[in-house]
Amino acid sequence: MNLLETITERIATKPLPLVAITVAAVPCPDTPVILTLHWHGFVEEKIVALEEAQTVAYTPIPSSALQVNHRWSDLATLDRAAMEAGWELGAWDVARAERAACTRPGAQSGEALECLQAFGSFPYGVNDIQAVITEAPDAEDLVHLAARQGYLMWMFRPVYRGIWAEFADDATLCADGKRNPPCPIVPVPPVGRGLKKTVYRFGVPSSALAN
Repeated sequence: MNLLETITERIATKPLPLVAITVAAVPCPDTPVILTLHWHGFVEEKIVALEEAQTVAYTPIPSSALQVNHRWSDLATLDRAAMEAGWELGAWDVARAERAACTRPGAQSGEALECLQAFGSFPYGVNDIQAVITEAPDAEDLVHLAARQGYLMWMFRPVYRGIWAEFADDATLCADGKRNPPCPIVPVPPVGRGLKKTVYRFGVPSSALAN
């Protein structure tokens, strides 16, 4: 499982900075994984398609949800792939959330919406603006499976090609905002069911080394 390769290929074709990257998967071996890239940027909306026309509104660039079909046998493989991607792209940390089935008795109503968002199936945008462009033919099936079995989601904010580059105070980064592989952090095995959050911290403030 190489999420970094897929991310690198996509950001090479889209000259926009990233806000965050999320990865969602159900705890079932060899099922597709949904990788979502959250972009920072706006499209100028004009009444007429003329360069000199006045901009009347700014529309946020939709996130890109991609289906990754690499085979995997255990959740530790996905955990390591997300950690390696976050590490090499300069993220301060990688947070892994283990979510329970949203169809279980007593589940909060917002959990169903969070499940849809995780797999790139956000049901509506703001003011009829599309929030996500999904290139995932199996997204609907994954949502139904996640609703019954639970799911895992990883999230990180890359410094490389991200909006965080000018704010990064991290002594572990190279000049371009990346880090050299491999990731040195030992992963904590995910359970795959229930409600649990694990945060892998990579960054080290420059001030900490100065002291």
